[in-house]
Amino acid sequence: MLKRNLLTLAVLAGVGFLPLTHAADQPEDGMYQPAVQAEGDSSRPVVTPLVDDRWYIAPFGTYVKPGGDRHSDIDGYGAGLGIGKMINEHFNVELRGFYNSFDDQNPRPDGSKGRWDLAGGTADLQYYFFRDTFSPYAVIAAGGMNSYVNGNSGVGVIGEAGLGFTYEVNDNFLIRSDARYRYNNNLNAHLNPGTDEFHDLVVNVGFVVPLGPKPVAVAEVQPAPPPPDCSTLDSDSDGVNDCLDQCPGTISGSQVDDKGCPIRLEIKGVNFKFDSAELTQNAMSILDGVAESLINYPQKNDIEVQGHTSSEGTNKYNLRLSQRRSQSVADYLSQKGVTNKLTARGYGEDQPIADNSTEEGREKNRRVELVWSEETK
Repeated sequence: MLKRNLLTLAVLAGVGFLPLTHAADQPEDGMYQPAVQAEGDSSRPVVTPLVDDRWYIAPFGTYVKPGGDRHSDIDGYGAGLGIGKMINEHFNVELRGFYNSFDDQNPRPDGSKGRWDLAGGTADLQYYFFRDTFSPYAVIAAGGMNSYVNGNSGVGVIGEAGLGFTYEVNDNFLIRSDARYRYNNNLNAHLNPGTDEFHDLVVNVGFVVPLGPKPVAVAEVQPAPPPPDCSTLDSDSDGVNDCLDQCPGTISGSQVDDKGCPIRLEIKGVNFKFDSAELTQNAMSILDGVAESLINYPQKNDIEVQGHTSSEGTNKYNLRLSQRRSQSVADYLSQKGVTNKLTARGYGEDQPIADNSTEEGREKNRRVELVWSEETK
């Protein structure tokens, strides 16, 4: 019965600790601190996670609820001392010595009742679910114990398992308590008729005194990595490296000056209906993309929209046609939300960029260009 009750107690206590382990994933002021990095600084202070690995001493008092095999219904008490070491965030190891005593119901030869005197020691392994002001843990232990009762004594082995907690009052003083199931085998010493195996409940209450100062985090300032060499970067692919580029984000396809600022952009594929300034559907689609780029571009320079033709037709006619076509492009861009000041100007056939004697050359000469004003760059 006692074993079943102890198992139930251990399970319930373990379930009760589970939400605490989740709540304490980020300790506010515990022994183990996460790394900290400052934002927006050229140097980065880094705090290395602390590991409190001090030695400690742990005196304690004990309440003993003996099992039925000892034929004792009278609870007992005792005391002990532990010497241990914190290993890391989760584990402690500890050596403990103890003395327990309680009355025995079996009479002595003279008719008086005897007494159980238990003296022993264990090696403990404690697992802390988390470290904080309140720190729950599980413990297992193994060791030996000398039992004395009614004039007989015998040395046996013991094993313990249980749950407990510590409460940190300050850096060098913690309150500690745990409840343990203790198994004792007296190895055929025959101290009690019928069995050499005993099962007890042990409750320990005491305190822990860590030796020496608690480790303090020291921030190490690590210099920020050097910025990339801007002389090797050309973020907007305009042919001017980022160190010299005074107009970042240049519209793709633009001709730029030595400072990376746009000078001219030929809008390729902008066609008009035959002998007309009316934009084709494909031309409007191309101009939609140009308008979006101009709206997003930070420099709002004045822009001249230039219209050019091939040499077919008279020069006077081509001049008028190129003017109407450049005005059609300027109007369309304005309607799409471009806020730059746009000035339309037709140049007719006066500024060819290819040979007008071939169809390929004439096709290149029929073009619309955007030219940025020098004064407002």
